[in-house]
Amino acid sequence: MSKESDPLSAASRRVERFAALAPSRRGLPSRPLVSILIPAYNAEEWVVQALQSALAQTWPNKEVIVVDDGSRDCTLGAARTFQSKWCKVLSQENRGASAARNHALSLAQGDFIQWLDADDVLAPDKIERQFRRGDPDPRTRILLSSAFAKFYYRRGQARFVSHGLCRDLSPLEFMLIKFGENLWLNPSVWLISRALTEMAGPWDETLSLDDDGEYFCRVVLASERILYVPQAVSYKRIGLPGNLSGCTSPQACRSLLQSMSSSIHRVLEVEDSERTRRSCLALLQRSLHYFYPENTELVEKVKELACSLGGDLTPPRLGWKYILFQKMFGLTAAKRVRHLLRNTRKMAVRGFDRVLYPFSA
Repeated sequence: MSKESDPLSAASRRVERFAALAPSRRGLPSRPLVSILIPAYNAEEWVVQALQSALAQTWPNKEVIVVDDGSRDCTLGAARTFQSKWCKVLSQENRGASAARNHALSLAQGDFIQWLDADDVLAPDKIERQFRRGDPDPRTRILLSSAFAKFYYRRGQARFVSHGLCRDLSPLEFMLIKFGENLWLNPSVWLISRALTEMAGPWDETLSLDDDGEYFCRVVLASERILYVPQAVSYKRIGLPGNLSGCTSPQACRSLLQSMSSSIHRVLEVEDSERTRRSCLALLQRSLHYFYPENTELVEKVKELACSLGGDLTPPRLGWKYILFQKMFGLTAAKRVRHLLRNTRKMAVRGFDRVLYPFSA
C-alpha cells in the first residue's frame, strides 16, 4: 500500500484540517450531534427493532441514516416507515456492507458517529451514558467503548461479553490483547468523535470478512486512549443463517488475510518489538485454521508473514473431541463435522429461543 493511499498516512493532515474548521472550545454545543449509521441488507425481520432502538436514544441531539444495500426482501420498505427529518433512508445497488457504511458516513453531519448493524439493538441510554464519561468535543481523540451482550431473540436472556478488552486501555495495549487472545468487540460498542473518524478514513470496500477488524484497528490506533463505559450497553444478535463470520470461502479467506496483514503492519508501525511480534504471531496461529489445509496458497502467505515476524506456525488442532475423527478421515473432514455440529447446536438454541420469544416481557 502506497503512503498516499494509506488511510492513516495522511491522518495528521486530516485532523489539522478538521481542527481548523471545528468551532472554538467556547462555542462547542453542550449536546453534540450524534449520527447513528445503519447499513442494511435483507434484514426486514430485524431492521425495525434496530431503528426503534436508535430513535429511542435518550440522547436528544441525533440523526439516523439507513443505507439499504440492494436488499432482495422488504428491508427498504420497512425502514422507510421511519423516515422523517431525524431519519434518512436511502438505497444503493448491492455493493457490500462497507460500501453502504461509507455511503451513510458521507451523509453524516454528526460530531460523533455511532455504528449499528441492522440486526443489532442499542439500549435506550447507551449514548447518553458514554457522554457522561467522555468529552463531548468533536475534536477529542478519546475513544469510547461500552459493554455488549449476545442474544438470539429474547434480550432478557442476553449474555454479556467480558474479556480483556472490556476496560480502559491505551491503543497499543488494546491491539496487543486483541491479537494475543483473539478477542472481538461488536462495532456498536464504539462512540467515535468526528476527529477520529476523519483520521481513520473510510471503510475498505475490498474486504468482506473482518472488514470491521481492519477499520476499527485504524480507529483505535488513531486514538489517544480508550475509555470503557460498562453501564452503556448494546446487543449483538447471533445465530442468523448465512452469517458472514462463519464463511470460509476463498474470497472470505483472502479478505481475512488482507485485513490481518494490514492490521499487523499498522501495529508494528507503532511499536516493532518482541512483544508486538509475539502478539501478531499469536493472531496468525489462532487464525490458521481458516486457511489450513484447503487453501495452500493462502497458507503459504500466512507462513511467510509469520516468518517475517521471526516465528513459524504449527498445524492447527481441533480439540480432543475431534482427534479420532481427524486421524481417521483427515483435518478437512473433521473441520466440516465440527462446523456442522456447532451450527446444528446454534440453530437448535435459536429455534427454542424463537418459540419462547412471544411469551417474553
